[in-house]
Amino acid sequence: MPDRSTISRRTALGLLAAPLIRPALRIQPQSIITKPIPSTGEALPVIGIGSWITFNVGNDREARNACTEVMRNFFELGGKMIDSSPMYGSAQEVIGYGLNRLGNPDALFSADKVWITSTARGASQIENSRELWGVPQFDLMQVHNLRSWEGHLETLHAMKASGSLRYVGITTSEGRRHSLFEEVMQTQPLDFIQVSYNILNRRVEERILPIAQERGIAVIINRPFQQGNLIRRMKRQRLPDWASEAGATNWAEFLLKFIVSHPAVTCAIPATSQVRHVKENMAAATGELPTEAMRQRMIDYVEAL
Repeated sequence: MPDRSTISRRTALGLLAAPLIRPALRIQPQSIITKPIPSTGEALPVIGIGSWITFNVGNDREARNACTEVMRNFFELGGKMIDSSPMYGSAQEVIGYGLNRLGNPDALFSADKVWITSTARGASQIENSRELWGVPQFDLMQVHNLRSWEGHLETLHAMKASGSLRYVGITTSEGRRHSLFEEVMQTQPLDFIQVSYNILNRRVEERILPIAQERGIAVIINRPFQQGNLIRRMKRQRLPDWASEAGATNWAEFLLKFIVSHPAVTCAIPATSQVRHVKENMAAATGELPTEAMRQRMIDYVEAL
């Protein structure tokens, strides 16, 4: 694996910009749950941040600053992975704005996607994304929804071989193209996959998660709350008295702990633009994770509601 010389460069960028931004964020180490990335063993916190919809706020300064505060609290609570895509409107630029104001935190694990039909233009799209984020390089680049995946994977593997990218992955969401997704997993050297999974949508448990375990591929879970629909539905119901036995004190923790307790899952990336929600989400990365027996109890309870 290439050594992480980007850390010192990212810090240097923050220092150069110091007169224009707030003091650099000082991370306070916390006892949070991490899982190893199978291809390297690098530890990654089990909760990250997604940016679909919530960070697409354009030039609204107040909304940008709110997203910055979400990231500030996320890093202070021990978070690392932030995920985005060129598909997400202004989200990449908003992330870059926030990272700059926070002094370009060393803790960042940057995950983005290539999402363009032309494979010849993939490298230029990735470079544009990098400039929007303001990072020296991405940690993870993923082929978004398998769009033109053959050519883009060639580009990403070449970038990884040259040391300009650390990890390569593919994504899908809401059950799209699972058969092809499985084929790519079985035939391509991947570090990460990204799929949708939650307590009521467990289709990926059948084949995709077992293949990931067999092949040593890290798994990111998107849409853990079904774009908020699931958690809104659950918040109308009573949290079970035994939720504390699963390490949960609210529905966000309950739903996220179920997801990240699956042995194949590396990280879930709920999206939010509210500090109180990122604090709830990050609480799912503390304490204990549910056992297999507890996971079944959680399923039975939710399905009965």
